[in-house]
Amino acid sequence: MRLDVYHHFDDNKDLLTQILEKLNTMETKIMALLDDVVTKVTELDTVEDSVVALLTDIKAKLDAAGTDQTKLAALSAEIDRQKQKLADAVTANTPSA
Repeated sequence: MRLDVYHHFDDNKDLLTQILEKLNTMETKIMALLDDVVTKVTELDTVEDSVVALLTDIKAKLDAAGTDQTKLAALSAEIDRQKQKLADAVTANTPSA
């Protein structure tokens, strides 16, 4: 007695293949989103570090100026310039409502 078994697949994908393809697509999208989040966190760290450096520099200049009115006036002008630069950067990088 001879028994032959043949498997035939039609053009339609089987359910398991469809599920695996869907999972693969979802994984790709999730990884792209994760990469985007990591990039944004890195950029935020850079911005925060820049602000900390700016504040540290201003404090050092205030300490150095002491009570010298000329140095204090120059430092005040520099603070105004930096404040405007920071405000412009925040406005430029804030999404509109």
